[in-house]
Amino acid sequence: MKDLLKLVLAWAIFSLAAETTVFARQASTATDTCVGCHKDLTESRLSLPALATASDVHTGRGLSCASCHGGDASETDKKRAMNPAKGFVGKPRAAGVAEFCGKCHSDATFIKSFNPSLRVDQELEYRTSVHSKRIAEGDTRAATCISCHGHHDIRAVKDTNSRVHPLRVVETCGRCHVDAEYMKGYQIPTDQLPKYMSSVHAENLYKKLDLSAPTCNDCHGNHGAAPPGAASVSNVCGTCHVRQSELFQKSPHKPVFDGLGIGECLACHNNHDTRHPTDAILGNHKTAVCATCHSEGAGFSAAGNMRLAIGRLAEGIGSADEILERGTRLGMEVSRIKFDLNQARNHLIDARVVVHGFSPDLLDTAIKPGIEITRKARQQGIEALDEAGFRRKGLALALIVIGLAILATYLKVRDIEKAGR
Repeated sequence: MKDLLKLVLAWAIFSLAAETTVFARQASTATDTCVGCHKDLTESRLSLPALATASDVHTGRGLSCASCHGGDASETDKKRAMNPAKGFVGKPRAAGVAEFCGKCHSDATFIKSFNPSLRVDQELEYRTSVHSKRIAEGDTRAATCISCHGHHDIRAVKDTNSRVHPLRVVETCGRCHVDAEYMKGYQIPTDQLPKYMSSVHAENLYKKLDLSAPTCNDCHGNHGAAPPGAASVSNVCGTCHVRQSELFQKSPHKPVFDGLGIGECLACHNNHDTRHPTDAILGNHKTAVCATCHSEGAGFSAAGNMRLAIGRLAEGIGSADEILERGTRLGMEVSRIKFDLNQARNHLIDARVVVHGFSPDLLDTAIKPGIEITRKARQQGIEALDEAGFRRKGLALALIVIGLAILATYLKVRDIEKAGR
C-alpha cells in the first residue's frame, strides 16, 4: 500500500511539474501578436510562415511562435516583441538548429507531458550522423531537423502530408541527394532515388501500400543517418530478412566476403535497386549472379547443383498442378490433393531461403519433403485422371447399352403394332 501511495505521489509531482513547464512555455499564446502581424505582411518570406502554422503540429498542441523563437508575443511593438533580452531568436544558424529544436525535444519532463512514448534522444542521435558532422565542420548545406521536417508546417509522422511519412521519405531525402549540382563535392552518387523506385522495396511500398517496406531511413537511419559500411550491411538487411542473414553468417561465403570487404547482401542483390529475386540468379550459367565470381571448381559446381535442385522442385509442382487442373476440369474431386500440394510450395519458398547457406546438402534436406509431396500429388492426380477416363468409358458403354435398349424397345413396339393390324 505504501509503495502504491509513493507511486501516486511521484506521478502527481511529475504531472504538476510538466503542467507548470507547459504553462510557462505556452503563456504567450493568450495574446499572440506574432501571427496577427506576420500574416498581413506583404513580403511572402515573412507572411507565409505565419499562415503555415495553421497546420503545424505544434500549433495544434497549443504552442506559439514565441515557444520556439522566444520574445514577447503579448507586445504589439515590433522591437519589444522581438527583444533579444527576452530570448528572441530569429532564423537559427544551421549549426544551432538541432539545439534549437532540442530545447523541447530533449526535455523529457516537457515533451512527455504531451505523450509519454515520445523519444527525447533525437538530438543526441543526430550528433552522430554524417549530416551533423558536416555541419560541425562548417558545411551549411548538410541536413538539419528543418531540412526533413520543415519549419512552420511540421506534421505528425503518421500524417500522410508529413515530409517524413513513409510514403514521402524518398521525396524528402531526394530533394538533396538527387540534385547533382547541390551534391557536387560530396563524392557520392545521385542516382539513389531512381534506382530505389525500380526496386522490390518501392514496389511493396507504393503499389501495395505496405508501410513496413523499407525506405531510406529504414536502412540509413533517420536522426543518426549514416551509410552502412560493408561489414554492417548484413545487419541492416537482417533486420527484416532474419533467417537469410543467419544462414549466411554460417555459410562458407562469410569469411571470404569479410576478407575481401564485400557488402554481403549487396554482392548479389544490390542496394538501392534491389530487384525481386528469381531462381535465374542462382546457378553456374552465364547470366547467374554466382557466375560473377565462380567460373570453375567446387563453388561453381555447387551453384549449378543448387539451381538444379530448386528447378526440380519448381518443375515438379508445376507438373502436378497441370495434372490436377485437368482433373478439376473433368469434374474430379482433387481439392484435398491441391491443398497438400500447397505444402510443397511452402517447402520451395523455404528452399529459396536456405540457398543463403550456400550448401547443396542443406538445400537437399530442405527440398526432399517438397519433392515427396509433389510426387504423391502427381501420382494421385494421374489416378484421378485414370478414374475420370474409366468413368467416361463406363458412361459411353452405358449410353450404348441404353441406346440399344431403346432401339430394341422401339422395334418391339413396332412389331406389336404391325401384329395388331
